[in-house]
Amino acid sequence: MKPKVVDLFCGAGGFSRGFKEAGFKILGGVENNPAPAATYRENFPEAEVIERDIQRVDSEEIVDELGEPDVIIGGPPCEPFTAANAERKPNPLDRLYDDPVGRLVLHFVRIIGDLQPEVFVMENVPAIMEGPLEKALRKEFARAGYDEIHFNVLQAVHYGVPSYRRRVFISNVRIDPEPTVERPKTVWDAIGDLPSPDSEVPNHELRPLSKRKLRRIRRLRWGEALSVIRGARGSFKNWLRLHPFKPAPTVMGGSRFIHPFEDRLLTVREQARLMSYPDDHVFEGGYETQYDQVGESVPPELARVIAEEVRDHLA
Repeated sequence: MKPKVVDLFCGAGGFSRGFKEAGFKILGGVENNPAPAATYRENFPEAEVIERDIQRVDSEEIVDELGEPDVIIGGPPCEPFTAANAERKPNPLDRLYDDPVGRLVLHFVRIIGDLQPEVFVMENVPAIMEGPLEKALRKEFARAGYDEIHFNVLQAVHYGVPSYRRRVFISNVRIDPEPTVERPKTVWDAIGDLPSPDSEVPNHELRPLSKRKLRRIRRLRWGEALSVIRGARGSFKNWLRLHPFKPAPTVMGGSRFIHPFEDRLLTVREQARLMSYPDDHVFEGGYETQYDQVGESVPPELARVIAEEVRDHLA
């Protein structure tokens, strides 16, 4: 019998996709945003979606509407914790306990405490461990009934994802997979075989640009960008012309990339390929929310590797 999974903060379904490909049964997810909820329904027709704010979702409702899970996964919003957010609270503990978005992590803990799954895996940025936060999280998970907690930091490019993405997967089992590729996949490995935009490939439409922006893009060389966004620590480039023969930088919600050889933005499909999404994973909603759904998700290929580690534990 297939182990059953519920995905909290399910978004576009990258985390669920990996578990499904590893042989798990996806019961459904919880998602407050209508566009990613529609995406999830489209790609997991066998599953159910509770489309409500998780703060107003009782654990009993999850069992009643989705079923009783063996595994709970999810990625609460990382904005309160990431160094890319110039407005994050200076005190690390305030990010978890005072920031209303940061407190959503505690609702993940609440639900696993109520439902007591055999395994849980929560994804976030490594900065969620900063300063006293790791100790605070260990305390919260212990109160929920899980004394043994592992902070598994994984780099997606080591597992066949053609973009850098370092994330922590907090779980009650150790997740430490061996790298699955000998060399990182590059941007061109990922998108080089796609036909021209506006073909029959889903989410592969050109986004129109102003003449002024087009003139600026034409001057960009590989690795150059139109803008730099300052974070709490450091900065990152946006509207960046990708180097074709290297992995892409981290794909984020709000981040946009320029094609390495053409003077245009990557399509949503090209950006999704940088996150290892297969072409039959369709994104719903407008352009901007589609890009954001891609950048705010767990890469399916990395999720599949994690799911295989979980499956071995359950065996």
